[in-house]
Amino acid sequence: MIKRFLLFVLLSGFYNISFGQNIIQEYESVKNDSIKIGTGEHNFLPLIQRGYTLMLPDDTPVNGVLIFLEDSGYDKKNKSAKQVYGQASEKGFAVLSISTEIPFDFYFSQTSLRSTHKLIQKALSKHNLPNKNIFFLGASLTGHRAMRYIKFMKESNDEFQPNIKGIVICNFTLDWTRKWHQHKREIRIARNDLWEATFINYMLETHLKGTPKTAPETYHNFSPYSYFDKNNRNIKVYKDYAVRAYIEPAIKYRLTKYLKTLYENNSTDIVGFLAELELAGNNNTELIVLQPEANSSQKKNAQTTWNAIHKDELMDWIQKMTQK
Repeated sequence: MIKRFLLFVLLSGFYNISFGQNIIQEYESVKNDSIKIGTGEHNFLPLIQRGYTLMLPDDTPVNGVLIFLEDSGYDKKNKSAKQVYGQASEKGFAVLSISTEIPFDFYFSQTSLRSTHKLIQKALSKHNLPNKNIFFLGASLTGHRAMRYIKFMKESNDEFQPNIKGIVICNFTLDWTRKWHQHKREIRIARNDLWEATFINYMLETHLKGTPKTAPETYHNFSPYSYFDKNNRNIKVYKDYAVRAYIEPAIKYRLTKYLKTLYENNSTDIVGFLAELELAGNNNTELIVLQPEANSSQKKNAQTTWNAIHKDELMDWIQKMTQK
């Protein structure tokens, strides 16, 4: 393992003239190490860069911060965050993209959660960003990490607490019990590429110490929402935030291409989550359903849903939430 040292790539002199942006990147060198992702002798992934990319509006007071917990390796360095740079800059928002060193990090470990917490604190402090009007956004694992981090932060006694105003969730898994059963069915029928199904179930069973049948409590605790958790213990964590949710059910597409049922659809989780939030007293939620005509992409997944979102309208909503 090589010795860790900080690699500062401060691009403070780089400006995007079109939108008046100042892009700053600060990442550590990559450790010469890997993580195990399966039972085979070659099922390992190399570690990635830990650090952050920050977009600052140029010559505009920063009114808030949008945070994406993206993967610096496999998400191609803040690819989702970049899509809102222009709109965020115009509204006076900084955009922060955070990565741990773990590829496809599910935030199973306290180490990853603490690492993210320290990076957020460091970025806000070093660049004099206001600890107010903070929104977490993301699709796929980026969104899942946000939910895990928020739970960790609210349950910690750390002096630094991000002043979170809202969450934008986009087409990702909230119920990991459901997801495990989805993958078991996919493996059983063997009609699709099984890499994701075997990889995710291996990670779940390894880090949650069993299956939903043998360790139901750990799956409930790991899930922000679960249809199978009669107490829905984690709903209280998110009940005080403004929540906007985007789903693209694409039912016919998933049935035709993958033989997936309604049960194998992240929309199920998100609708259930919003219902439980309202039962808990949160009246500040909104559901946006993308219809086929709203997304011309021939491929349908969490990332293509995020790509199709109307970013100007999203930023209008975010700005509106800051005034409440």
